Amino acid sequence: MASFASTECFLPLYQSRLAPTHYQQNGTSAILHLNSKSKKSLSFSSSSSFSTQGTSLCYAVERKERSSFAQTAAVRHLMGSVTRTQGLRFAVVVARFNEIITKQLLEGALSTFKNYSVSEENVDVVWVPGSFEIGVVAERLGKSQKYHAILCIGAVIRGDTSHYDAVANSAASGVLSAGLNSGVPCIFGVLTCEDMEQALNRAGGKSGNKGSETALTAIEMASLFEHHLK
Repeated sequence: MASFASTECFLPLYQSRLAPTHYQQNGTSAILHLNSKSKKSLSFSSSSSFSTQGTSLCYAVERKERSSFAQTAAVRHLMGSVTRTQGLRFAVVVARFNEIITKQLLEGALSTFKNYSVSEENVDVVWVPGSFEIGVVAERLGKSQKYHAILCIGAVIRGDTSHYDAVANSAASGVLSAGLNSGVPCIFGVLTCEDMEQALNRAGGKSGNKGSETALTAIEMASLFEHHLK
């Protein structure tokens, strides 16, 4: 593009509404007429000859600068898979307290493992007295490095005292600490419900089976750690 000794550039307020219609050159000055509601023109004056390549002018420079933002390296998205289950091992820590609920949650988890091609010999079930004890056992299992993920299943139902809040909070923090301290995904599958009806609805009732959902989460996290985050 030819260099200019002096340049005057007049652009309408909304550049995106401009479109070049025709170009004319008279001596050392050139006018690029643009379509817009304001009927304004883009004018350039120069002390030297004007090249026809100048028809793109400021408009082209702006487009070039914008396009440079799109020319970045491809972003990698790392995700676990629920279909790549070969060789993955799981432990399930289950609370006996409220067993009428936790047994159904366990059945949902084991059924999901089977449906997603996790072999039975790659799943160990460990029973503990209640949800409060889940965390310490999950951490010990995680530190053994035998498992790719740990499922933590329990049911805490609100009663007449504040015991519910203490157990529910301790179970949640215990499972979180187990995963952080062992470096193995520990999946929180402890129901915290207001009454038995809510718990039954989430253990195979009209709200589905949360044990099954927990197993799917465990498979995905195990796959993510095994195939992408080693």
